[in-house]
Amino acid sequence: MTRRSGIGPERAKSRRGKTETQKRRGGLKKPRLRSSSASNHKTQAQITRERDEALAREKATAEVLRVISASPGDLAQVFQTILENAVRILEAKFGTLFLCEGDLVRPVAGVGLPPKLREFQAERGGFVPPPGLPLARLVETKKVAHLLDDPERLSPATKLGGARSQIAVPMLREGKVVGAIYIYRQEVKPFTDKQIELVSNFAAQAVIAIENARLLNEQRESLQQQTATSEVLQVISRSPSELLPVFDAILANATRLCDAKFGFLFLYEEDGLRAVAAHNVPPAFAEARNPAHLIRPAAGNPLREAIRTRQTIHNADLTLTRAYLERDPPAVDAVELGGIRTSIVIPMLKDNDLIGLIGIFRQQVRPFTDKQIALVQNFASQAVIAIENARLLNELRQRTDDLSESLQQQTATADVLKVISRSTFDLQAVLDTLVESAARLCAADNSAILMREGDTYRNCANYNFSREAAQYASAHPLQPGRGSVTGRVALDGRPIHIADVLADPEYNAAGYQQAFGYRTILGVPLLREGMTIGVFVLTRDKVSPFTAKQIELAETFADQAVIAIENVRLFDEIQNKSRQLAEASQHKSQFLANMSHELRTPLNAIIGVSEMLREDADALKQDTEPLDRVLGAGRHLLALINDILDLSKIEAGRMELQLEDFALAPLIDNVVKTIEPLAAKNENRVAVSCDATIGRLHGDQMRLRQALLNS
Repeated sequence: MTRRSGIGPERAKSRRGKTETQKRRGGLKKPRLRSSSASNHKTQAQITRERDEALAREKATAEVLRVISASPGDLAQVFQTILENAVRILEAKFGTLFLCEGDLVRPVAGVGLPPKLREFQAERGGFVPPPGLPLARLVETKKVAHLLDDPERLSPATKLGGARSQIAVPMLREGKVVGAIYIYRQEVKPFTDKQIELVSNFAAQAVIAIENARLLNEQRESLQQQTATSEVLQVISRSPSELLPVFDAILANATRLCDAKFGFLFLYEEDGLRAVAAHNVPPAFAEARNPAHLIRPAAGNPLREAIRTRQTIHNADLTLTRAYLERDPPAVDAVELGGIRTSIVIPMLKDNDLIGLIGIFRQQVRPFTDKQIALVQNFASQAVIAIENARLLNELRQRTDDLSESLQQQTATADVLKVISRSTFDLQAVLDTLVESAARLCAADNSAILMREGDTYRNCANYNFSREAAQYASAHPLQPGRGSVTGRVALDGRPIHIADVLADPEYNAAGYQQAFGYRTILGVPLLREGMTIGVFVLTRDKVSPFTAKQIELAETFADQAVIAIENVRLFDEIQNKSRQLAEASQHKSQFLANMSHELRTPLNAIIGVSEMLREDADALKQDTEPLDRVLGAGRHLLALINDILDLSKIEAGRMELQLEDFALAPLIDNVVKTIEPLAAKNENRVAVSCDATIGRLHGDQMRLRQALLNS
C-alpha cells in the first residue's frame, strides 16, 4: 500500500519553488541528505536495541516467575535464576544475593564469583555488615546503592573480586530489608536506570518467592510439628515410667525440625548437668565426654547462663562467648570437637524449678528462628510432663503399696475423730479412746497421756496399766530432764524413741521401768502454739523399736489429743464469755431504763416551754424564728433519744423508717436555721442553693434532716 503524504496544491507549489531556488544556488546539498539518513539509521538501531532489551527483560521475568511457580518452596533455585538473569542482562561480571537473618547477613546465591571471593564468602558465612560499607548503608537507608570505583577498596568484592562498578538493590517486605541483590562489573561503567529498575523488579520477585516459601514452609512445619508432637505423646503413653525413650524421641524430633546438626538433653543434679540423651553427636565430641560425670560449666557458658537465668539462651556464634574466649574446657570442646557455632539452650522448668536443659546445635553461624525456639520450648514442656508423669506413677505405686498398711490406721483415726465429735465436752472419754487406739495400731503393750501441771507431768489417761503400775505413776509425777522419756520430750519438744531403756546411759527412771516392765519406749509431745502441754507415751515389753510410720501415727494421735483438749478449753471459754455477756446485757438494760427518764423529762420540759413562748410571741406579733429553731432542734433530739433508748431496735440491728410525703424546701430551711448560729460563732456563713420549685419528697423526714445535719 502506498502511503500518501497529504500535501495540498499550495504546499506542493511552494516546495517546487524552493527546489528551483536551490537549483539556481547550485543544486541540492547532498551531504545533508546523508546526515538525515544516518540519523534515521541510528534511531532505528536504538529502537531495535531497546526492543531487544525489553524482550530480554520480559523473557527473564517470565523465567523467574516460572521457576517460582514450579518450585514454590525451593528458594535456592529461584535466587539462582534471578541472579543469573540479572548478571546476564546487565552485562555484569558477577553477583551475590544476600538474606538478612536477624542482625546477620548471609550470602545464599552467587553467579560468576571469582574463586577467592567465593571461598571468602563460604568461610565467613553469616556476618554483621561493617559500618561504612555499601551493605550496611543499604540496610540503614533501604535505598538502592550505586557505587562506581571504590578507591579505598574496602569491600571484599573490590579486594577479592576486582569489582569497579556495583549496584545494591534492597529486597523490602513491609518496609523492612529482608535481603539484597548485588551486581558487579570489573570495569568502571555505570548501570542505567532501566537496568537498576530491572534488578529492583527482580528483588520484588525474590520477596514474593520468600513470602510464598514462608507460607508453604509454615504449613509444612506445622504438619511436621504436629506429627512430632503426636509421636512424642505416643512414646509417653507407651512408656509412662520409662524416660529414656521419651528423651530420645524429643531430641531427635527437635534436632530434625530445627534443621540442627545434633543435640543433648541434660538433667539438673547437684548444681551440675548429666547428659541423659544425645542425638547425632560428632564422634570426636562424643568420645571426649563422659556421660557418667556431671558437667559444671563455667560462667559465660550458655549452659551456665541457662541454669542461672532459667531462660532460653540463644548464641549466634559460640566462638564469641566469654566461656570460649577464656578457654573454658566444655566450651572449647564444643567448638573445636563438636564444631558448634550457633546454639540454643532451653530450660526444662516445673514451677520455675530447673529440671534440666535441652541443647540444639548448628555447625555454622545461622541463628534459629523464633518459631524454632518456640518448638524446642514446647518439647521441653513435654519432657517435663513425661518426668512428672513418671514421678507420679512411681509415687502412685508406692502409695498403693502403703495403702493396705495405712487403711487400718485411717479407719482407727476416723473412729477417734467420731469420738471427739460425739464427746466434745467429755475430755476423759476422748483421751481413753486415743490411748487404746494408739496402743492397738502401733502394736504397743501399754500407752498413756501425761498432762503438764506446773513443772510436773501427771498421768491422766492410760491403757493396759495394772493397778500397781497406775498407783505408782500417780504417786510419782515426772519432771523435765534427761533421765526419762517424758522429761526429754518436755525439754526438746520433739519425739523421743529409746529402743532399749536398759542400754541407754542417760535413762534412770528405774522405778517406772520396774513397775511397767517395758524395754522399748516412745514419747511424743502434745504441742499447742509451740508449747509442750503433755506427752503421749507408748511402750513395749520387749526390745522392738517402733517404725517410722508408727511414730508418725503416734504423732497423729498426739495432735488429736491436743485438738480434744483445745476444744474443751475453748468451750469453757465460750461459756465464761456468755455469762459475762449476759451480765453486761443486764447492766445495759438497767442503765438505759434509768437514763430514759433522766433524758426525756428535761427535754420534754424544754420543748413545752418553747411551745408556750412561741405562742406568746405569736400573739404579740413578735419574731418567732429563734423559738422555732429551739423547738425544731428539741423535737429532733427527742426523736433521736427515742431511737437510741429503743432497746429492741438496737438489739435487732435495724431502724424503722417513717415514710411520708413532705415539702423539701421548708426542711432545708429548718436545717439552715439550726446550724446558722454554730456557723456564725466560728465566723462561717451557710450558703444554700435550692430551687424554689424543688417540690415534695417521699421518705423519712426526720432521717433526712439528721443526715443533712451530720453532713
